[in-house]
Amino acid sequence: MEPEPQPGDLIEIFRAGYQHWGVCVGDGDIVHFVNPNCLPSSSGLQSVLLGWVCRGEVRKGKLKEVVRDSRWQINNKLDKTYRPRPTQQIVKDALSFVGEKALFCVHLRNCEHFATKLRYGKAVSWQVIKAVAEAVFVAGAAAAGAAIAGPAGAAAAATAALLVVKNPATM
Repeated sequence: MEPEPQPGDLIEIFRAGYQHWGVCVGDGDIVHFVNPNCLPSSSGLQSVLLGWVCRGEVRKGKLKEVVRDSRWQINNKLDKTYRPRPTQQIVKDALSFVGEKALFCVHLRNCEHFATKLRYGKAVSWQVIKAVAEAVFVAGAAAAGAAIAGPAGAAAAATAALLVVKNPATM
């Protein structure tokens, strides 16, 4: 059972293919940045690779209603890297954004960027960093395969690299 989130905690919600993020503001509520006009019709990874850009909106809602049937957790893992801002300031700033509409870009301005900016004063998205690193790794493997064995080698190397990325236990 997940502990009760405290004001200022970051909430990570596990959706199919990506994580949605919000900030707890107390009373069972979270503030989160959503992109209602360009929800991906396929996997979250595809939307990361395509770099969706649209109009987003900051919303406040009950954690249970936002989570629905997804798994979630409190995730303040960047506390080891960055000092959290004062709780009262996180909550005040989060609430001040409710109802605001702003550019939503999967790569540069997504819900995780929004939440980490509120908590730490720095916009960081580890799911974007991870997706870019995986893409670079697979592209590098394909280039190496092409240099060594032509197009067939590129396809085999990229496939093998993707299998390693998807199953890090093989490393």
